[in-house]
Amino acid sequence: MAEDVIDSDETLAPAKGDAMRIFIFKSDTDPTLRAFAGDLAGLRLPTKFKPWRAVGAVAPDRDPPHGLSRDVIEAAIGAQGFQLFRLSKKG
Repeated sequence: MAEDVIDSDETLAPAKGDAMRIFIFKSDTDPTLRAFAGDLAGLRLPTKFKPWRAVGAVAPDRDPPHGLSRDVIEAAIGAQGFQLFRLSKKG
């Protein structure tokens, strides 16, 4: 039965090729600034725009909002821990 045990490290990140759950944050210092992160705590979000508040999540089987590319977001999260984006100002 030892073969049935899954290494706990494998459960922390999606397998290569699998989509991740993406968390969406809002900066309280800049109302138009948002960020995507791979963790609910947003531990790697830039400190100069904090405090950050979690405002949503994108399930692995869903598309990110605003027509943004999941591949680009996941690559940025993998490289730097987050991806920033701005909401356009309504005129």
